[in-house]
Amino acid sequence: MSKSVLVINCGSSSIKFALLLEDQKFRIHGLAENLGTPEARIKGVTVGNEPVDIHIPNADHKEALEVGLSRLANYKPDAIGHRVVHGGNITKAELITPEIIEKIREATPLAPLHNPAHLIGIEATQRLFPDLPQVAVFDTAFHQTMPSHAYRYALPKFLYTEHGVRRYGFHGTSHAYVSDRGSELAGSFRQGGWLTAHLGNGSSTCAIWNGESVDTSMGLTPLEGVVMGTRSGDVDPSIHSFLANNLGWDIYKIDKMLNSQSGLLGLSDLSNDMRTLIEASEQGNEDATLAIEVFCYRLAKSLAGLSCGLPEINGLFFTGGIGENSAYIREKTLNYLPHFGFKLSKEKNNELKRGTEGRIDQGTGPQIWVVPTDEEGRIAQETKHVAFHEFENNDATTQAIESV
Repeated sequence: MSKSVLVINCGSSSIKFALLLEDQKFRIHGLAENLGTPEARIKGVTVGNEPVDIHIPNADHKEALEVGLSRLANYKPDAIGHRVVHGGNITKAELITPEIIEKIREATPLAPLHNPAHLIGIEATQRLFPDLPQVAVFDTAFHQTMPSHAYRYALPKFLYTEHGVRRYGFHGTSHAYVSDRGSELAGSFRQGGWLTAHLGNGSSTCAIWNGESVDTSMGLTPLEGVVMGTRSGDVDPSIHSFLANNLGWDIYKIDKMLNSQSGLLGLSDLSNDMRTLIEASEQGNEDATLAIEVFCYRLAKSLAGLSCGLPEINGLFFTGGIGENSAYIREKTLNYLPHFGFKLSKEKNNELKRGTEGRIDQGTGPQIWVVPTDEEGRIAQETKHVAFHEFENNDATTQAIESV
C-alpha cells in the first residue's frame, strides 16, 4: 500500500511544505513566509487546486506548521521527509535519530543559515507528529561519490582532516532526480555520461557517470560555481583582502555582498530575475545584456570544465526555473560550446514550455533535454525508502533509490 509523505523545507524565515498523496499524483503544497514578522502568512493550494492565503502575524516556525498542517487534517501523512542542505559526509537519506540530529548540528558551521532552520523544522514536526517516522534527505549526499581529486581543495591538509574543508556540492536532490529521469527518457537509465544544469536563483552544474556524481560546481558552500541570482559564483579569493585593505570592509559585509548583492543583480544593477533582465536587454539595457552574457558564458565554461570528469558525454539536461523556461538562455549557452557537437533544434527548443519535458536537439551528436525537476517527489521517494522500504518498480526514480 502506498504511503503519503509530508515534505518539509525549512528556511530561516520561511517554510515550504508539500503533502504527496496517492502515489504522488495529488499534492497539497504551501509556503509560510515572513515568519516572525507582522506580515507572516501562508499561501498555497489544497486538493483540487483551491487557493489558500492565511495571515498569521508574528507566527514562528512551530505556529506556522501547526496552522499549515491543520489544513491537512483529512490527509494525515504516514511519514515526514525533511530537506537538509548540509549533511557533511553523510552519503544517503537517514531516519532522524538523536545521532543524526547531532550530525546536522555539527555541520552547522558549513551551512550557518540553513542547518539551524532545518533543526527548528525537525523539532517542530517531532512535537506535532511524535509517532511518525521522519527522514532527513541531504542536498550534499548525492555528491559524496565524487573522487578525492574532485572534492579536495589545494589547501593545507589539516584543514580537510580536522575541519572538513572540502567541496561538498549542493542541489543534489535535483541533480539526482533529473539525471535519473533524463537518462530513463534517453533509453539508458543510469548509464553513460551526462551533464546537468540546474538554473534558477541558485544555480549549479554536475557531471554524472552511470548515475553517480563525479563533479559539481558548488563547493564548501553554495557560493562557489556559476553566476546565480544574487550570488557571485567563482571569484578570486583575494577579493576579501582587497576589499578589507582598500575599502575597510569586514568579513560579514564581504560575505553579504558575495551572497546577496552579486550575481545577476550585481552585474545588472537591476534585478536577479532572468525574465526581467531579458526584457530589459531587449529594450537596450546594456547592463542587463552583460549580465545575461556573463551568466551564459560562465555556465558554458563550467559545463566544459566538468566534462573532464566524464569518459564520454551522452548529453546535457537543463532544469530549474531558468533551465526549464528560457529557450533563449539554453540557446545562448550552447552557442558557447560549439566544439562539443551539440546540435540544438531551434524549433523544438522554442516550443518547450514550463513543466514539459522533451528532447531539443536535432537527433545527432550528444542529446539535449529539458527535464523539469521534482525535488519534492525525490525527497518523498527517499523518505519512503528509508521509512518503509516501499518501492514501486515501474518508477525510474524509485529504481534509482533502491540502489542508493
